[in-house]
Amino acid sequence: MTVQVAVVTGASRGMGLETARQLLALGWSVVLCGRRADKLAAASLTLEPVEGARLVTFELDVKNPEQAQALAKFLHTEFGRLDCLVNNAGKIFDDRRKPEALVAHAQALRDSFETNAIGPFHVTRALAELLQDGGATVVNVSTGMAGLGEMAGGYPGYRMSKTALNALTRIFHHELNDFGVRVNSVCPGWVRTDMGGSSASRSVPDGASGIVWAATLGPDGPSGGFFRDGEEIPW
Repeated sequence: MTVQVAVVTGASRGMGLETARQLLALGWSVVLCGRRADKLAAASLTLEPVEGARLVTFELDVKNPEQAQALAKFLHTEFGRLDCLVNNAGKIFDDRRKPEALVAHAQALRDSFETNAIGPFHVTRALAELLQDGGATVVNVSTGMAGLGEMAGGYPGYRMSKTALNALTRIFHHELNDFGVRVNSVCPGWVRTDMGGSSASRSVPDGASGIVWAATLGPDGPSGGFFRDGEEIPW
């Protein structure tokens, strides 16, 4: 039996780490990606793949296209396939004390776009050949804060960059659809991570379950949509 392979970015903690945990429990091999090798090593010690699957780490800054290309070469050598890419790496750069757009720093907007939108662009493009070969899935971890129908004030860098990530979902859906690749955005909800805070309404496993649902879609699964808990939500 062929073991499926997933890449999860931003996987040293929080949603990325839990997504990796759930995929490993399903028998997938997982490549944990993050910016710091020491944190990836520590995270990997909390995980255990099932028999026949593999767990490996790869140091990756999604903002660096050369590192994304190096990841593609690594995957070719180590696995020769890719069945899922989870673009989870993301960050809030807005000042949480003063999140209003009227006082936002332009650099926070630039940093937000570099990490939350352009980073997934680099990684998806670098891995496109592997994705096309396997008819894979791509999951862009977004947020309801990016939906135009739910759009409100505050956190302009985070909101705008995640809206751009949703646009990227639609673009890659159209460009990769002929190869059988399913590309979707997923809102995990307000989750109790370092980013979401302790007062968030959802547990990390509950938030990750929607990501894993989109990651493991069959060939007849949806593509080009925005989902929360497996249910389509407005852009």
